[in-house]
Amino acid sequence: MDDETRFWIAQQVADYKVTENVRQMFKEGKEIAGKKPDILISDGAMNFHEAYKEEFWSRVAPLTSHMRHIHIQGDHNNNKMERLNGEVRDREKVMRGIKKMDSPIFKGYQLYHNFFRDHDALEGKTPAEAANIKIEGRNKWVTVIQNAKTTLMS
Repeated sequence: MDDETRFWIAQQVADYKVTENVRQMFKEGKEIAGKKPDILISDGAMNFHEAYKEEFWSRVAPLTSHMRHIHIQGDHNNNKMERLNGEVRDREKVMRGIKKMDSPIFKGYQLYHNFFRDHDALEGKTPAEAANIKIEGRNKWVTVIQNAKTTLMS
């Protein structure tokens, strides 16, 4: 997730958060964003640090620093990511049918979070709007579906 805009870039759904699963998520995020992050904020779990070293660590610019010693209060925390995890968990708990890791529900919720859900911390904007991504048209859902269809057919 982008820290400034709260734009949800990549997701990982797994029974276990092993290094390879985390690394795949980091790789997907890098491909989607088109660059490595300047700063990666995570909890202190070693699997995140190992995946960071494999996917982002370098002695050559641009460098990505890994902030993994976070605190609830202070300059470095992962409160925004934990809030998103809680939001997804609240939704997932009441949806009995989610048994598969590749359920389209997760990507659908990512779309909803990024393009349709207003965020108080973003002064009522969606993460897409905060990232200057505009959706034209009267009905945002129809526009997004039409754009996805066009992209798939290209």
